Amino acid sequence: MPTSFTTDTDRLVETVDFVRRQDTAALLPLLLPGLDALELRALVDRCRFSHAALLVFPPAPEALHTVLADCGLSADVPPQPSVVVRDRLAARHRRDAADLDVRILRPPVAGHDGTRRTVELFTLPVPPGSDLTGIAEQERVREHEAHLAFEIERPDPLVLRGMCAIFARHGATADGGGYNPHEDGTVFYFTAPTDTKAGYRRVELYAPGDHRDVLAAHLDEHRARNSAETLLRLMTGAWTTQALAVFAELRVPDAMCTGSGSDAGTLARAVGADPASMATLLRYLGMLGLVATEGDGFRLTELGALLRADAPDSMRPLALMYGGPFYRSFGALGHTLRTGEAAFDHLFGENHFEHFARDPELAELFDLSMAAGSRMFAPLTEHPVVTAASNAPGRRTVVDIAGGNGALLGRILTAHPRLDGVLLERPHVLEAARRTMEAAGLGGRCVHRAGDFADVPPDGDVYILSRILHDWDDERCREILRHCARAMPADADLLIVERLLPADDSASLATAWDLHMRCNVGGRERRADHYARLLADAGLVLVGHAPLPLDGSVLHARPAAAPHPVGR
Repeated sequence: MPTSFTTDTDRLVETVDFVRRQDTAALLPLLLPGLDALELRALVDRCRFSHAALLVFPPAPEALHTVLADCGLSADVPPQPSVVVRDRLAARHRRDAADLDVRILRPPVAGHDGTRRTVELFTLPVPPGSDLTGIAEQERVREHEAHLAFEIERPDPLVLRGMCAIFARHGATADGGGYNPHEDGTVFYFTAPTDTKAGYRRVELYAPGDHRDVLAAHLDEHRARNSAETLLRLMTGAWTTQALAVFAELRVPDAMCTGSGSDAGTLARAVGADPASMATLLRYLGMLGLVATEGDGFRLTELGALLRADAPDSMRPLALMYGGPFYRSFGALGHTLRTGEAAFDHLFGENHFEHFARDPELAELFDLSMAAGSRMFAPLTEHPVVTAASNAPGRRTVVDIAGGNGALLGRILTAHPRLDGVLLERPHVLEAARRTMEAAGLGGRCVHRAGDFADVPPDGDVYILSRILHDWDDERCREILRHCARAMPADADLLIVERLLPADDSASLATAWDLHMRCNVGGRERRADHYARLLADAGLVLVGHAPLPLDGSVLHARPAAAPHPVGR
């Protein structure tokens, strides 16, 4: 089966061949059908075809160097940061730009007539298992950054405005741009006309120097054109939620392959669905990067494979939960906004813990959905508090309070054979947790204790509250933390896993979860200083906090009288 980077290699080979074959005078009429002779001459006299661009996702820098060499391209060109593409990716995928190490390099390519051109290669490293895999899948399908580029010779404001006007007159529309201080160059992006014959949907005009005065009008046009479309996409977000939920509910991902395509009719028969409706759903999911066309059929992408029932850390339960009971209660968000009360309680007549406890299937789905977020847990096995306990003399105990099916505790015990565990949970959850521990060969090292927060066991060495406090208001949080403080020995440590609201109100998953928690649970997300105050009220002190995947954080607290360094 070809790897994702093998696919990138094929795309790069095609791009290099295109750059070698084309020239300015032949390419412009393909790009802008309808150009008359005078317009063509004006453009050819003022710009030249300089490159075609591609965004690739190497697993490591060494892999990129090998592919460049295989294509006959120089691998010695030092890459530079790409501010424009980094910011576009961050906006498109709602990620922090600081998390995207986008680089640009331009290995030279000789044109068929000997002219010097380049392949503009944007790179975003995506190691195996990275949380950037979904971005890579979607970008390969949509090819947002693939484009043709023309460099403007001797640019001045009049020339730039005139060239932009010719492009607009022939159906090209403003599509963003920016100034790159690393290269001292200004980029004007356009969406190609619908009738373009060039084979690329985007085109770039590159002007050496700082031309942000002309760029400002170009960007204003782009924002005005895209505002209504952007708002429309936001308003139809509920369609995406339900499309993902029914895709998972019908187990369509389980019937698909990642290496070969299946036609919509075959998939519909396999899951008991209408063929025409299935084809429409798959086309929609293709827009989102969960499936890709393969011949006359559809194949599952790595992103879509996360919804398989048997996938490691499958996100199928989350799709069913967010498209099921939480979807219904989110429809009553207005009640939360008007009253401050949980919409879930208003809709179902009881809080979600009581509601799920009375329905075994829902209770199991909820616990599985919590475990589906276990990617957040991976670094916790190496947290200094955990490793210090593991390296201490004798056997030490990790107490996971309200630890669900034991997914987090199981990871820690597996990584550290010298640690034992205590899982405190409600009685109806413990049986599933016990099966999980037994299956992992950890049954002899974990005590399963039925109880509530008031039953936190004493004499542990490391206590864990993972995604618990955000379920509750401040007073209940203080009560839970006081139970922990009373049970903890003076030298014990408490690890709290939550999503922290950014202190500067920057974009974060925590902000979305804050709304979710208020609507569906009656809780809330908090900032680090808010947790510090709650801990202090319970006789604990916040030692520090560190980031986790999926915009999570782990906060480290100790009894107020204890020394702050980790370990004993």
